[in-house]
Amino acid sequence: MKHTILGILVLGCSLLLAGWNLQGPPAAVQASLIAKGQRPRKPQTQVKEPEKVTVGTIHYPPTRRGDTQDDYHGTLVRDPYRWLEDTDSEETATWIGQQNKTTFGYLEQIPAREGIRDRLTLLWNYERFGRPYKRGGRYFFTHNDGLQNQSLLFTSDNLDDEPRLLLDPNQLSEDGTVALAGWQPSHDGHLLAFALASAGSDWREWKLLDVSSGEVLEDHLQWVKFSGISWSADDSGFYYSRYDEPAEGTEFSGTNHYQKLFFHTLGQPQSEDRLIYQREDEKEWGFGGHVTEDGHFLVISIWKGTLRKNQLFYKDLEDPDGDVVELISGFDASYDFLGNIGSRFWVMTNSEAPQRRVICIDIEHPGREEWEEIIAEQEETLEETSMVGGKLVASYLHHAHSEIRVHDTDGKLSRKVRLPGIGSAGGFGGRQDESETFYTFSNYTTPATIYRYDVSSGRSSIYRQPDVDFDPSRYRTEQVFYESKDGTRVPMFLVYRKGMKRNGQNPTLLYGYGGFDISMTPGFSVTNLVWMEMGGVYAVANLRGGGEYGERWHEAGMLDNKQNVFDDFIAAAEWLMDEKITCRERLAIRGGSNGGLLVGAVMSQRPLLCAAALPAVGVMDMLRYHKFTIGWAWVSEYGSSDDAAQFQNLLGYSPYHNLQEGSSYPATLVTTADHDDRVVPGHSFKFAAALQHAHHGKAPVLIRIETSAGHGAGTPTSKRIAAATDMLAFLVRNLDIQQVPKASPEPE
Repeated sequence: MKHTILGILVLGCSLLLAGWNLQGPPAAVQASLIAKGQRPRKPQTQVKEPEKVTVGTIHYPPTRRGDTQDDYHGTLVRDPYRWLEDTDSEETATWIGQQNKTTFGYLEQIPAREGIRDRLTLLWNYERFGRPYKRGGRYFFTHNDGLQNQSLLFTSDNLDDEPRLLLDPNQLSEDGTVALAGWQPSHDGHLLAFALASAGSDWREWKLLDVSSGEVLEDHLQWVKFSGISWSADDSGFYYSRYDEPAEGTEFSGTNHYQKLFFHTLGQPQSEDRLIYQREDEKEWGFGGHVTEDGHFLVISIWKGTLRKNQLFYKDLEDPDGDVVELISGFDASYDFLGNIGSRFWVMTNSEAPQRRVICIDIEHPGREEWEEIIAEQEETLEETSMVGGKLVASYLHHAHSEIRVHDTDGKLSRKVRLPGIGSAGGFGGRQDESETFYTFSNYTTPATIYRYDVSSGRSSIYRQPDVDFDPSRYRTEQVFYESKDGTRVPMFLVYRKGMKRNGQNPTLLYGYGGFDISMTPGFSVTNLVWMEMGGVYAVANLRGGGEYGERWHEAGMLDNKQNVFDDFIAAAEWLMDEKITCRERLAIRGGSNGGLLVGAVMSQRPLLCAAALPAVGVMDMLRYHKFTIGWAWVSEYGSSDDAAQFQNLLGYSPYHNLQEGSSYPATLVTTADHDDRVVPGHSFKFAAALQHAHHGKAPVLIRIETSAGHGAGTPTSKRIAAATDMLAFLVRNLDIQQVPKASPEPE
């Protein structure tokens, strides 16, 4: 059972002391420093007349500036757009409508927009399959014919049989915004538990389906978030975790605390679910319950925040009255349960091994001195391990791309899986008593191809290979290394069309994330493909804060070291210009969630670094992020303004607080969604309002607010194409790109 807390990340969410540029401290920070020592005042709001801002030919909608200010440890910090945090107010709704009208009015005037849309639509229209999952002699998998808003769920008795449709989420909403967000068949394959997410929210509703008849049963679970399910050995029900029902009006903004682990008995109402474990003294603890393959134990992974450190408890299911046993406590490291044989538990951990290793713990002799090392720490980073077919399949990262090694359960290296090239491989799920498993492989020019793998023989064969209407041989991927500000060697992938000349004139899109131990490995994107067709270079910097080189690499970009992430990104941009790949006028930077924070911080520190900036669903207010939904879980990564020392660090680079009035910023397209309950849209609203107020250049600074959407997961295909169209059109206009796709002729 992998420790899955990274799933609650700001994903594109994503801080060390951010430096001020040569003009001195930003106006907001100056004001706070001057105010230091004043008598603390309670937050207050004074209504002022909204201001209408005109820059160049764009007339930005009026945005009211209030007088709200907060006292942080004796420092008063202004928050003039606090009212935009209330996403349900009439005033905010009016502001959203006006901003979208301005933004789409600008985008609609770009001639290349329709041609880009047509090309994206054509390339997106390819058949996509999910990895098959086998239970009870049946295979279960997802499929999308190309342009369907949501993938459909199918089953078949054999891989070569005609599949049978089980569930079509596209029938559940007119606009495709209800998504299949999880599913798990019972051990005998007769029942299927499935989760639905509406409008991109992290909230899940779980239901049950009879596989043979296709009938949806009456079981209905609500208020489930950050949880999968695990069936009991006899398929009488399953374990899951949920929160109490939130107060009305706080569903998408209120904090998520006191998760509880339950058992749901089939056919009973949720109100009758049996409470398995809770901690009323630990509001930040979350629980992931997993039943071992032999049905003997319930293994409970306990997470707290996004730091990859957890506790591992278990309960003997053959002793109904037995207590939950604390096998590993203290949140000292990560412990991912892989599987068991009797009382022996195989676990992947970074305890005494920053690059991770695999150990075996006999729960009858659980002392640390009794732990057995199975796979020792290697130079490469151990990302994932699966216990399948009597083997341990270990996935390593070598300079941010995959290597797969197969070991016996005693740790002896059996073989390496030969991959088709440099890229990302994942999957290898299955049972210990079955040798068949599946994995996917992809890179920047290879769509996700599914391979069938026989663990006993080591043979791989292609199961599904997408057919996309482009020629991958026309493109090149290379990995380079550059030096950051402090001399650290940082890798970066470059992808471009062959024949690209290093003349300093190539439009270049630089992407980064840099946080939460998440690695940026090669992956396929239709959007990036169209970008490269237009002559663009796509660059991905593997910044500190990620997991590419283990925990030390992560720690070098978190808390007081966050500035390293920004420095790494700035150095990547400078390398691209020094190497004559591009120039400032043809360079754009992009990132989402934690990467949106990255873009916001970099453009506030170095506004003249690039010509365009694309911060998506970003964490922009570093002083208040922990007050909404799951934001408190990121304190282990960022720190908290509640701490005096951490407050000064956060204030130093918080994008919202470090925009300087009168400065000229790059052309900026902020993107967010009205139902994002991970990084609440108030972050982007406040940042966009502050940017429009501060900006005195001619470049457009706009915000695009998607409706009926969330942080990204489950977004319908139609909305993905529309968002990609607008992003690329924005870059065409602001990077002066001439090579653009032509619009398809209107049908007669």
